Amino acid sequence: MNAYQAITERRSLRQLSTLPVPQPLIDKLLYAACLAPAPHHTKPWRFVHLESAASKGRLAEAMGAAWQQDLRGDGVAEEQIDFLLARSRSQIEGAPALVLSCLVADGLRQWQDTRRRRAEFRMAIQSIGCAMENMMVAAQAEGLASYWISAPLFCPDAVRDALDLPPEYESQALVVFGYPEAGVTPRPRVEPDLATLLSTR
Repeated sequence: MNAYQAITERRSLRQLSTLPVPQPLIDKLLYAACLAPAPHHTKPWRFVHLESAASKGRLAEAMGAAWQQDLRGDGVAEEQIDFLLARSRSQIEGAPALVLSCLVADGLRQWQDTRRRRAEFRMAIQSIGCAMENMMVAAQAEGLASYWISAPLFCPDAVRDALDLPPEYESQALVVFGYPEAGVTPRPRVEPDLATLLSTR
């Protein structure tokens, strides 16, 4: 499978088999992540492979508690909250392979003015998005499905405490990997409208 085919065929697929993903294959995906472009040739990201049921359970519990508080503050009905938290917990604890992506300031320039410091950090955010996309495209080429969960962005302290992460790790997103369930077909993709999305100057 060539790179363009992997990009165009990659879909976020949540119907995953319970088959484990071999560690050498996970290492291969993480290697692909580490080839992403980054500001000043730095490595402003760290990855945490959650391989134990205990780690997944602690993470699901901590993220669920933080989300429950937000949902109650939004006035969401308890029945709906229970449904959402159960689904979230199932995705995390049932993930065949689960990788947390975190930002770090390693190598980023500490500009004196706020404008450039913000721009520097935004470059790192762009870079970690590229790293996660690298992982997911590589997974597609290896016959795996994947999807990401952005919830850690909303509760970074809870994630850090649950996993005992270094203080400099700023959680960004989880990526779930696994083999697709037999017979599952992704929904048809909505084709991008380049006439609307592209402008020329």
